[in-house]
Amino acid sequence: MRRFDKVTGEINNKNNETTKGVETILGDPKQGLRKMSVPLIISMLLISIYNLADAAWVAGLGADALAGVGYVTPIFLVLVGVGNGLGAGATSALSKYIGEKHKSKADNGAVHSIIITVIISLIVSVILLILLDPILIAMGAGNTIQYARDYGIIMFTGAILFILPNVMYGILRAEGDVKRTMYAMTISGVLNIILDPIFIYGLNLGVAGAAYATLLSVSIVILVLAYWFYVKKDTYLKPVWSNFKYNREISGDILKVGIPASLEMLLSAIFAGLFSALLTMVANTDAVAVYSTGWRIVSIGIMPVIGISTASVSIIGANLGANRYENIRVTHRYSVKLSIIAAIITGIFVYVFSPQIVMLFSYSSNSAYLAPKMIQFLRLMVFFYIFMAIGAPSTFLFQGVGKGVTSMFQTLLRELVFTIIFAYIFAIPFGWGEYGAWWGIIIGELVACIVTFTWANDYVKRLIRSKE
Repeated sequence: MRRFDKVTGEINNKNNETTKGVETILGDPKQGLRKMSVPLIISMLLISIYNLADAAWVAGLGADALAGVGYVTPIFLVLVGVGNGLGAGATSALSKYIGEKHKSKADNGAVHSIIITVIISLIVSVILLILLDPILIAMGAGNTIQYARDYGIIMFTGAILFILPNVMYGILRAEGDVKRTMYAMTISGVLNIILDPIFIYGLNLGVAGAAYATLLSVSIVILVLAYWFYVKKDTYLKPVWSNFKYNREISGDILKVGIPASLEMLLSAIFAGLFSALLTMVANTDAVAVYSTGWRIVSIGIMPVIGISTASVSIIGANLGANRYENIRVTHRYSVKLSIIAAIITGIFVYVFSPQIVMLFSYSSNSAYLAPKMIQFLRLMVFFYIFMAIGAPSTFLFQGVGKGVTSMFQTLLRELVFTIIFAYIFAIPFGWGEYGAWWGIIIGELVACIVTFTWANDYVKRLIRSKE
């Protein structure tokens, strides 16, 4: 087994597998990005299977049930955001410590990450359960609200089961080990698909069954991760209690990225809620069903871009700790290049096969009439993939260098400023209705990608000059 010596900071021959991950994030950035991106893309795709599988099976219950789950989706994004955000905070901080060759500090940081996660998860769960009804009413859930309650109460009660695995993934990503996340999510994704029809139809639990199936699936993930960390004990970082000593600096490093990154998804949830309300205003709940279901598919389509961008966080953080600023520029530009290629391939696939994709959500006679609009929505969103491929790596760069507030501000500009403004203008003053709202997403992302890429490029230039 090879690992860093706590005194010298050098690598010794005690853990070959995990040290290869460390060597990956500190080696050639292009090679490291390619090596880490593929498992992460697969992991991200499998994460999306949760909501996709739920929607596909719930569609059989009718359009109202599908819309009810759709109203919960933006609130559920809060859980996803907290998990992803705290995971990003852990990755950014721990990879920096590894780059600085502070192994004991990195181990301590891993324990800090888990403790912080447990505390925040419990708080978030209580808040979401209290606010569920008021939010659903404000969004205009109407006659679908009971479906939304049945689904949301169960999901939010088990909030910690969604948040904790993402942070544990963040710890693994920090040490360059991305294959395990892929394995864990494969198990969870397959289980979710198998359990959904059993709980929804076999046990006659309806939309509540979809929630129970998802909770059980993510519980298995936690058990698998716990086995690697605490039973097999073959990870590079050791998040065990004996390595814990409270450190305000470590907590600050995790939270200064983790909290803003969590709020980014909250902003996305607010956007989804506002967008659903706008659709209800200019159309009806069918428009919400089309958007919420279509957006699940779009979310899967952007997973290659998110996977590449997420991989860059570990590499950027490690090179920041090692003061290799030129590698940060190489990583950023190469991640944009790879993302654009992935977005073009994804866009072509979705455009060509959108009728077949939509069949998964319109097989029931109760929801078949939504199919034509779903196809239109998916084909229009092909442009979104390209613009996202430029903006996402630029936003994630700031997470890698520990500037979580900057990353959050860029998300604020993208979703609650540019996109909502354009969606409102096209939908109401221009009178284009729900189609105008869709175009607002495209134009808003176009403007945002120009701003974020320019911002990131200028920041890296200043970082490199500071070393000269």
